[in-house]
Amino acid sequence: MATLEKIRNRAGLLIIVVGLALFAFIIGDFLNSGSTYFRQTHEKVAEVNGEVIRIQDYQERIDEMVDVYKIQMGTNNLSEEYMPQIRQSVFDGMVQDIVLGEEMSKLGMTVSPEELFDMVQGENISPMIQQMQMFINPETGMFDKNALLQFLKTINDENLSMYSVDQQVQLLQARNFWLFWEKNIKRQRMEQKYTTLLSKAIAANVLDAKEAFNETAESLDIIYAMQSYNMIPDSTVQVSKSEIEKLYNQRKELYKQQEAKVIKYISVDIVPSPEDYAKVSADIEALKDEFAAATDVADLVNENSEVPYMDVYLSEEAFEAEMRQFATTAEVGDIYGPVYENNIYKMYKLIDKVVAPDSVKVSHIMLVNTGSANDQVLLDSLKNVLKSGGNFAELAREYSVDQASAENGGELGWFTEIGALRGLGEEFKDAMFNGPLNEVVEVKSLYGTHLVKVTEKTKNVPKYKVADIEMTVSPSSKTYSNLYNDLNQYISNHGNVATLDETAREAGYNVISDYTVNTSDQMIGTIRNSRPVIRWAFENKKGKISEIFECDDKFVVAAVQGTIPEGYRSLSSVESALRSELITRKKGELITRELAGKNLNSVDAYAQAMGANVDSVKFVSFGTRRITNIGVEPKLNAIISLTPVNQVSAPVAGNNGVYVFQVTEKHEDAKEYNEAEQIRSIDATNTYRFGFQAIQSLTNQADITDNRIRFY
Repeated sequence: MATLEKIRNRAGLLIIVVGLALFAFIIGDFLNSGSTYFRQTHEKVAEVNGEVIRIQDYQERIDEMVDVYKIQMGTNNLSEEYMPQIRQSVFDGMVQDIVLGEEMSKLGMTVSPEELFDMVQGENISPMIQQMQMFINPETGMFDKNALLQFLKTINDENLSMYSVDQQVQLLQARNFWLFWEKNIKRQRMEQKYTTLLSKAIAANVLDAKEAFNETAESLDIIYAMQSYNMIPDSTVQVSKSEIEKLYNQRKELYKQQEAKVIKYISVDIVPSPEDYAKVSADIEALKDEFAAATDVADLVNENSEVPYMDVYLSEEAFEAEMRQFATTAEVGDIYGPVYENNIYKMYKLIDKVVAPDSVKVSHIMLVNTGSANDQVLLDSLKNVLKSGGNFAELAREYSVDQASAENGGELGWFTEIGALRGLGEEFKDAMFNGPLNEVVEVKSLYGTHLVKVTEKTKNVPKYKVADIEMTVSPSSKTYSNLYNDLNQYISNHGNVATLDETAREAGYNVISDYTVNTSDQMIGTIRNSRPVIRWAFENKKGKISEIFECDDKFVVAAVQGTIPEGYRSLSSVESALRSELITRKKGELITRELAGKNLNSVDAYAQAMGANVDSVKFVSFGTRRITNIGVEPKLNAIISLTPVNQVSAPVAGNNGVYVFQVTEKHEDAKEYNEAEQIRSIDATNTYRFGFQAIQSLTNQADITDNRIRFY
């Protein structure tokens, strides 16, 4: 009983202790499970109508498109300048996939597997595939379905062991390339179905057809006089605050804006110093005697030049003007330079000159090197068959693993020496240009073993072998450090955003102030690779000055002046533009009123009253978008199209001034009106327009949270 009494007396304390324990348990569980929540939040690139786009998925799609770009451009490395465009394209595609997918789901529309199969290898191949150069028959210039089916057969081959390592990599790249286009073809068909549905709901009628025809069927010649608004001082008219507010409210939806940052920044060019130029000049000058004396210049060039030595003969058409002039006039062994041009010091040596074909036409049978004894057996068999008069083209079609050329009897096309060297290597180049016509030669390359045959040669022309040493003048590490340290020292001593403009000028730096950046901006002005500076601005508050960013060939320091919140631009931020528009409008009303009061009856009289000249324009119609020598004046277009010949118009207030005109001649289009054709034309135009506007409208209406600034 005593114990029970003690518990009763301390009940309040007990409740607190138990409550704290429960809270600790709950919050601990939340933090453990919440780590997943926070991780997911930090992985979220965007959210579209509640559907999350995660960084892993986004980056995977970016990598996929990068690979496609590499394949299409024939390169292993993609310049960083392409990345903003790729990231934006991928983002737009992923957003469209979501919003369009939602609409298609509501409508019960889909792209079935059977439909997709038909578009990629059936009877109705997608135009997207038919336009791919890899599936165009070189002889007919038309889409070759057999080439497509052979490509699909090759990339779906599960027996990778029969290919070399390099070929396996290429095969996997080709598969990914194809899957990328399959997805795009499916999305294109979804868009086509959706937009076709919408376009069928809005069809042109006979009135639309007649109106569209009349817009261009009739054109008019005019004479006119114009009084520019610039001839009247702004002080002539008054604009009230209430008028500006009224126009602002009418236009408010046009002033929607994302969150933005207002910054000021300093950019410093990372350029060579005079000492850097002097050093490179001395370095190349020091090589001149050795370059002249060397009998084998390959090592000397490769060790010192930014352009590798090319052991090839080229015709004069292959050289740039300066090197062509030297090669065609010099004697073997002559040196030209050093000369300086566009930050590069150059020196040339004429190694040799010959008279020989500039190009050769080549066919080959390519065999894979698997390391098996069967490789040599097949090679020897083919050589024996060819030596006995076997048909090269037929053997190429049957045995060559280079399917692109095999379909054409092994034909690779025409090569210059430099094209052969860059594409297939030294041994291949020598076999092409040193062998006789129609003799089969065995050659090895990175791709495998080839049986090569030269089938045609161009006529003999003078060809030249030139060694080229080029040295670019770049900022040295000392120059780089001096530029960086000077800027860093200035920022350390003048870290006040308010006085940055003034102190920077005194230090020799130029400050760009009041520059607005959005989360979607990829560059500051024309400064390449400056996206990190924009990211920094959105991560910091007013008054903060950044560290030094290296953006391509510039050092950049930024300071945050302020933040423009998401929503509508304030009246004060657009007041100046609205005031100017209202002033222009009132000037038009004033000039129109004054001219109308003069009761003039000729264009010449109006021109004299305006202090202007009489000009003329031919072939103006209602559909004319820009009137020659006048510009975009839709109101003037409309009134001209309704004015009878020889009638002098009343004053017309346009965008740039007040016009008075007279129609001098009317031209009727000889083309006959075809109602059905006109309706088809309007419907086709509407379908195209709806295709873009419909998808864009879905995107605009979607609830999109864009967090890309956190990642890129």
